[in-house]
Amino acid sequence: MSTIKTLIFDMDGTLIDSSVVISGAINHVRKNLGLTHMSMDKILLAVNDMHTHSPSFFYEAEEFTEDHIVWFQEYYTRYHDKEVRLYEGIQTLLDKAKGKYQLSLATNAYRQSALQTLSWLGITEYFEIIRCADDVKVSKPHPDMVLDILAYTKSAPHEAIMIGDSLKDKEAASRAGVDTILVDWGFSDLEDACREVGELEKKLGL
Repeated sequence: MSTIKTLIFDMDGTLIDSSVVISGAINHVRKNLGLTHMSMDKILLAVNDMHTHSPSFFYEAEEFTEDHIVWFQEYYTRYHDKEVRLYEGIQTLLDKAKGKYQLSLATNAYRQSALQTLSWLGITEYFEIIRCADDVKVSKPHPDMVLDILAYTKSAPHEAIMIGDSLKDKEAASRAGVDTILVDWGFSDLEDACREVGELEKKLGL
C-alpha cells in the first residue's frame, strides 16, 4: 500500500447498511406501478449483479423514467433517517484513513439520496470528491466515476484503490486500471473478500 494515496469507496453495502431503505423504495415504486412486492433478498442480489438490467428487472421498463426516480426518492427521503446505519467499525476506519489517504466516494445512488444519507450519518466531509449515478453518463460497472475521481485527485491508477462489495465495483475499477479490495459484510457473498472491518484496516495499513 506504500504507493496508494487515494481510496475510492463504494457506499451501499460497503460503508452503510441501506438494505431496508433501498428495498422499501424499490417496492414503493413497484406498488405505484401496480407490480407485486419483491423480497429484500431478491432485490439485494439484483442490485449488485453486474448483468442485471435494473429498469426491466425491478420495474418492467426499458429505462428508468422520471416517475421511477420521483417515487424512489419520495420513499427514500421519508425513511432514510430510520432505515440506514453505518456498518460497525466504519466510523473508526474513516477517522484513521482520513489522515493517511485522500478519500473519495463512487456510488450508483442518485446524488440527492446519497447526500441525504451521508449528511444524516455525519460523514460527508470525509470525502474530497463524491461521484453519483447522475453525475456521469453511465454508472458502475463502467469506469466513468473512477476516472473522474482519478482526475480530480490527480492520482495515477496505481496510486488509487477501490473498496467495494460487488463485482460492479471491481469491474469499474479494473476498466480504469485501478486495483480493488472487496468486502463481504454488505449485500454480496464473495470469495477473497474482507469479512470484517478490522481486516480491511490491516490491508490499508491503518
